[in-house]
Amino acid sequence: MPNPYTVVLIIPTGIGASIGGYAGDALPVARAIAHVSDHLITHPNVLNGAQLYWSLPNALYTEGYALDKFAQGDWGLQPVRQNRIGVIFDQGIEDDLRLRHLQVIDACRATLGLDISDYIITDQPLQVELRTADSGASWGTIGQPASLLRAAEILIEQGKVGAIAVVARFPDDPDNPALTEYRHGGGVDALAGAEAVISHLIVRQFQIPCAHAPALSPLPLDPAISPKSAAEEIGYTFLPCVLVGLSRAPQFITEKKNIDHRTDQTIWADQVNTLIIPASASGGSAVLSFAETSTKIITVAENTTTLQVFPQLLGIDHIQVNSYLEAIGWIVADQAGIHPPAMRSHLSPVRQINY
Repeated sequence: MPNPYTVVLIIPTGIGASIGGYAGDALPVARAIAHVSDHLITHPNVLNGAQLYWSLPNALYTEGYALDKFAQGDWGLQPVRQNRIGVIFDQGIEDDLRLRHLQVIDACRATLGLDISDYIITDQPLQVELRTADSGASWGTIGQPASLLRAAEILIEQGKVGAIAVVARFPDDPDNPALTEYRHGGGVDALAGAEAVISHLIVRQFQIPCAHAPALSPLPLDPAISPKSAAEEIGYTFLPCVLVGLSRAPQFITEKKNIDHRTDQTIWADQVNTLIIPASASGGSAVLSFAETSTKIITVAENTTTLQVFPQLLGIDHIQVNSYLEAIGWIVADQAGIHPPAMRSHLSPVRQINY
């Protein structure tokens, strides 16, 4: 029997991806790819849909820093049945807004059966600030990173949690033109870059699954909201999808030793068959790592971003497709042992190699 077919799907956060740059709008792509693969490895930006989510049994919800370490071959991903989740709340969150999030936690425990054992409030406000790069990509800073890490350490040591959700207070700016553009289906998610900074800190320090949900005041109703952004408009928090994702996020194996490959289910980078990325976002750490391996890299032209980093500029061998539908067809053909160009109307002649 052939080995399980493993696909990595990356849509970087905060770069205005036309598919995957909004509120869970890449989830249909992930669902379709999961259906035609044995393992789908992707990250919270792809699977998070605020109030909405879709549990995919063969998807590994992997934070971005951990995904980079996985691609480098340093970390393995070990599937789990269920993680015990702890939640960190920013001290800067108002009491009533924190109560809304606590009600989400109780709802997920009672309705979805998630194991959410403890929460902690940071000893200082985290002081999140948002920034925009010259390229248009979003990023951000956290004023009190040590407070965040202290809270995570206590949750791990006292709560014995296997995954951490962070809820940080983000600045309210309802009149920001960029926010209005995002709500109407354009521009860049201004929160995404700062969210990545928060989760990276915890994963790098503690090697534990982590994802973030911003705490914001509800925005005024807008009848012209884009369907791509609508998932963020239907509730008080963005926490439900994060808790569902973390409940089955893979644990990180940081050393390859004493592993019985006959029974061990840990997935390593050399088992990845295919990587799928937006064509203009080819410069990320994970992409560059996979480019040095036998993994096939599929770039999707239709998913435009604010970046202009194409694989040709970096000398990356790749397969160019127009859409995710075409990428899925390529995966199906590859699994069937069919060379995809054989199904096109024109097939290039075989080459002669001379001595």
